[in-house]
Amino acid sequence: MTRRTALPTRDEIQVAISHLAEAAGKPPTVLALARHLGLANTTFRRSFPGIATELNQHRSQPSPHDPAAVSQFAQLKRDNDNLRQDNHELRQHLELAISNIQRLTLDNHQLRQNLEAAVKVRRLDGRHP
Repeated sequence: MTRRTALPTRDEIQVAISHLAEAAGKPPTVLALARHLGLANTTFRRSFPGIATELNQHRSQPSPHDPAAVSQFAQLKRDNDNLRQDNHELRQHLELAISNIQRLTLDNHQLRQNLEAAVKVRRLDGRHP
């Protein structure tokens, strides 16, 4: 049987977050915070899901103090926007190509019928008497 671990208060968690953030220069990971508080990662996440989500959101955003991270984030955002635009244009081109192929197929069928009628070709497949 496992023994119950005393959970820290929200104030203790905020103090630990501040301490770890000052030491590392960035918000701590949930795992680092849980270890600092002497808890298992899953226990911390289960007991404090709001704090865990908040920490994950802070870590996923680029730091305004790190210009390299901001410029890299901005570059990735620009690249993503360009790829979305290229993808949209390629889809339009694909739709246009599909419609052209369909039109050419119908034209080809009509021209073959006209040619067969002009030279009086009889089909042998038995569909036409």
